[in-house]
Amino acid sequence: MQSKKMQDAFNDQIQAEMASAYLYLAMAAYCEGKNLKGFGHWLRAQYNEEVGHAMKMFDFVIERGGQVVLKSIEAPAADFGSPLAVFEKVLAHEQQITARINSLYELALAEKDYASQIFLQWFITEQVEEEGSAGEIIEKMKMAGDKGNALVWIDKELGKR
Repeated sequence: MQSKKMQDAFNDQIQAEMASAYLYLAMAAYCEGKNLKGFGHWLRAQYNEEVGHAMKMFDFVIERGGQVVLKSIEAPAADFGSPLAVFEKVLAHEQQITARINSLYELALAEKDYASQIFLQWFITEQVEEEGSAGEIIEKMKMAGDKGNALVWIDKELGKR
């Protein structure tokens, strides 16, 4: 059985994961509207990952005998400025999610909720990957610049995800 405090924290994180998905879908729409289909493809894949993360937590709460309470999600922005700005926002957002996951893990430690600690290890590892991936794309984009052949190449590479 999961404590009420832990259940509430997981419900908050489910909301954050769904908000992340919604943000990435908005970013995909922005990029695809700029004819950057590869960027859009990468961001749609990210959207699907975030929904998957939310559902893992959803299932975990239920499996532990808890109750999932879905919360509202704010509409994300529709304009992101440039492809580089999109990925800088992706990295900043993933860093926020990392901080949230770390706080959730700290709560699991304080609550002596060993099952949640073990469960959250996967998310901690996943966040290292998420931040690394976004950082790598940003570095390539900074080297390439926001326009020209290099941006088209990056778009093509991201479309392979």
